[in-house]
Amino acid sequence: MFSDIKESENWELVKPVKKGWSSDEKYYVQTFSKEHLLLRIADIDQFADKKKEYEIIEKYAELGFPMSSPVAFGVCNDQKSVYMLLRWVDGTDLETVLPKLSEEEQYKLGREAGLILRKIHGVPLDREDIPNTTKKVKKLAQLARYEESNLRIPNDETAIRYVKENIDQIWKQPPVYMHGDFHPGNLIYRNDSSIGVIDFNRWEVGDPFEEFYKLESFGTEISIPYCIGQIDAYFDDSVPMDFWMANAVYVAQASLFSIKWAEPFGQSDVDGMVERAKRAFADFDDFHRVIPGWYKKR
Repeated sequence: MFSDIKESENWELVKPVKKGWSSDEKYYVQTFSKEHLLLRIADIDQFADKKKEYEIIEKYAELGFPMSSPVAFGVCNDQKSVYMLLRWVDGTDLETVLPKLSEEEQYKLGREAGLILRKIHGVPLDREDIPNTTKKVKKLAQLARYEESNLRIPNDETAIRYVKENIDQIWKQPPVYMHGDFHPGNLIYRNDSSIGVIDFNRWEVGDPFEEFYKLESFGTEISIPYCIGQIDAYFDDSVPMDFWMANAVYVAQASLFSIKWAEPFGQSDVDGMVERAKRAFADFDDFHRVIPGWYKKR
């Protein structure tokens, strides 16, 4: 599979990487000069999408923050696969480190992440990447899939109604380039105590406020101070009500649809999403409030 990758002549070690939800095959690569790299391989049918993803990563790499920056791109495996070679970000998953740090350190790392996210959203959009439609129809269609499923949870009617009645609160902002999956699970705590960013394969162009709802899903269970810091720094310590209104819609919709989304991965993942949905309902007082109970201005 690797023999027709030119760069592989310099590889000393190749190990599979199993972490993450991506359909890409991922490998940790170490070169003879002890450089650490990440190899991502996808089916050749995805060539156009992966080429675009690589170009977006090149844009982000110009912003100056630590990340899995681009090294090479091409086809391999006798033209059956497309590969992307990126620099490995050495360190430890931030989601593992955060609970071991003081609340003040957690908050500071959240602020650092918020400033990085603002940089990503500040990349000038190429005209051809600007979407012609919003995600409102898609979000409602996903909600309908949950409503029609046999996975519904008790007392979900309030959240369902909240999304339908407030769907116009999303996509009010000018579209931006997004990371697409920005939360502590895709951030690395580096040896110098700074943050590195990985996994850009869910990048998209859209509402910048959509980037935050995963704090509720995958952030608050690890570190509330981090989540507060990310929001505070992104908005320069003045969080607008428009954000809270949009975020509540995204959280309500994702809390329910994620249960249906997790179904193919097994009952354990479904149960995990159910627990996250229940926690979101409590944090937002069954969506009678738009600012979650865990957010306290510092």
